Amino acid sequence: MKIHSNLTDKNSILKLEQLLFHFGQEGTLFAGGDRNTIKNFDFEGKKIIIKSFKIPNLVNKIAYRFFRKSKAQRSFEYASKLLEMGVGTPRPLAYAEDNQVLFNKSYYACDLLDYDLTYRDLVDNPKYARETEILKAFTRFTYALHEKDIHFLDHSPGNTLIVKEKQEYLFYLVDLNRMEFKPMDYATRIKNFSRLTPKKEMVKIMAKEYARLAGYEEQKTFKDMWNATENFQQKFQRKKRLKKKLKFWKN
Repeated sequence: MKIHSNLTDKNSILKLEQLLFHFGQEGTLFAGGDRNTIKNFDFEGKKIIIKSFKIPNLVNKIAYRFFRKSKAQRSFEYASKLLEMGVGTPRPLAYAEDNQVLFNKSYYACDLLDYDLTYRDLVDNPKYARETEILKAFTRFTYALHEKDIHFLDHSPGNTLIVKEKQEYLFYLVDLNRMEFKPMDYATRIKNFSRLTPKKEMVKIMAKEYARLAGYEEQKTFKDMWNATENFQQKFQRKKRLKKKLKFWKN
């Protein structure tokens, strides 16, 4: 296993290596699914997160071995770059790749952030039914990303952690392996909101705030943002139905 870390203390690096080597047997499950597994670990008096990426298919095994950066490497490098640019994300610690003849598994380690909620809570939790101020703050955060030429391709409900400090909301991006750093036109900026919520009232609040910040026409911004949202939701539901059918036939 090849490990890259920004830690400077050799003992700390060795301890982290041991956690990576024993990922399957140790740690507390944080999130798991068909694709990736995330666990938290005790590390030098604090909690950290280690994400294990699913073993890729044969084509990607070749690609990640010889031609492309792995998801773990991209996560580590993008997190480092975001912090340099003043954008919140949990502090990256290391990434590791298990390369045999071809690429096999990869891991990404970072600090565990103590957060209050995610954007998903704004969508699903009735407690946040009057989430106007958080939504406006989130929109300002997204606008700042766009102005810094940061295109977060996985700008979806579970990938923004929210911390409340007094009357201020702070935002932290996670799941970072899909990002671009280049100027965005109007259509790309608007589409970047499409995966966040199916609720029209939430989109209306974000569109109004974004139009104010960017100097866009409010009604056009809302119309385009809602159209992008509807298009995404229709594709998402079609994909969901197809997956359900495929699982039925598999069973």
